[in-house]
Amino acid sequence: MNNYETDFYAWSAEQADLLREGQYDKLDMINLIDEVESLGRSERNALISHLTIFFLHLLKKKYQPNFDCRSWDISIKNSKYKFMEKLGENPGLKSKLHDIFIEAYRDARIEASKETGFDENIFPSHCPFSKEEILRGIND
Repeated sequence: MNNYETDFYAWSAEQADLLREGQYDKLDMINLIDEVESLGRSERNALISHLTIFFLHLLKKKYQPNFDCRSWDISIKNSKYKFMEKLGENPGLKSKLHDIFIEAYRDARIEASKETGFDENIFPSHCPFSKEEILRGIND
């Protein structure tokens, strides 16, 4: 049996083969469970990442209108598309959207402060964009 710690690729291929063959008693259940959970976290994190970029550029557009540029509009559109695509692929995350929005906006606010040089308190402490607006499509 391949070692999870020393050759992840070989381990994962072996686990897949064992599953396909129905040899459940030979599975490395502890590590397999961890990896399946990790896949779910990865999907959630990707959703947060896309939404963070979306919020970041919306904030920059609003608070730095003199610097507004085509690349911000493209980033807003792309991150919105990627967010909606990822959400469509993972409908189970819809029940987590409230927390995802809070986390993504918090991250975007911090990043907007870094990128603009503005104090973080310039930006609203709570997301000024409603879940409905975002799901419906701001700036589509």
